[in-house]
Amino acid sequence: MRIDSLLEARTQPVFSFEFFPPKTDEGVRQLFETISHLRDLEPTFVSVTYGAGGSVRTRTVDLVTRIRHELDIEPVAHLTCVDATAEELRSILDGLRDNGIDNVLALRGDPPDGVDSFVATEGGFAHGSEFMEFITSRYGFCVGGACYPEKHPESGSTDEDVLFAKRKADAGASYLITNLFFDNSKYFDFVPRVRAAGVTIPIIPGIMPVTNVGQITRFTSKIGATIPQPLLDALRAREADPDAVLQLGVAWSTLQAAELLAGGAPGVHFFTMNRSPATRAILSALRAARPWDRVR
Repeated sequence: MRIDSLLEARTQPVFSFEFFPPKTDEGVRQLFETISHLRDLEPTFVSVTYGAGGSVRTRTVDLVTRIRHELDIEPVAHLTCVDATAEELRSILDGLRDNGIDNVLALRGDPPDGVDSFVATEGGFAHGSEFMEFITSRYGFCVGGACYPEKHPESGSTDEDVLFAKRKADAGASYLITNLFFDNSKYFDFVPRVRAAGVTIPIIPGIMPVTNVGQITRFTSKIGATIPQPLLDALRAREADPDAVLQLGVAWSTLQAAELLAGGAPGVHFFTMNRSPATRAILSALRAARPWDRVR
């Protein structure tokens, strides 16, 4: 089922989980075990990222197909423009369509490690909005995209991030998922600016529960996201105790998601890092507390 139809029909917030394709068969087995644990939480959809390299990209297509047919959960396949021509992407899109996949998340993709800026492949696309327009003009997929409540590392200003969100909506995006953030004021500032620019599609906040201090500091520095100093100090004080880090990460993300939902966010997209315990705890608490009932 198309994600835009699910969003339109919703009577409660949408909750979704993001996974990345493992490199080994054992990793795939563990991932399916993780997804099966989360299935009881009835996610609106799950998404699978699209990594570099042909074998990983093939595994993404295989995974979303298996999720759709074996687990009966609506999958979203990530696709990026990195190292790919339009014809190569067309072949992947054809395969997804032929396997009954209805939803894709069209992204430009990040430059390789050590490279400061993205360089389009000859015969490929330079921007996510161009890729979206290519898909929506040729296929019947529901297409989602990404947006950035904090300044993208390659943007000249936050105004550019609003402009790019508008271009994606104009190119046919049915919804946008934000990059991860830890300060809700970033989302609550960004959404009105995007609305003022004429974007009316749902903007789903993306949240990553912290489970490892080193991992999250490396990741945020790469993508331009910031960690509020009080949270960072609290994490570093617990760095030698993985359980304490996990507990703090769950607590922070639960409070963060509750405030977003009470503030009118249409749902929450969880970057799971292929782990289920933190996400299960957060979503179970949200479903019990129902902060969205407090929306005015």
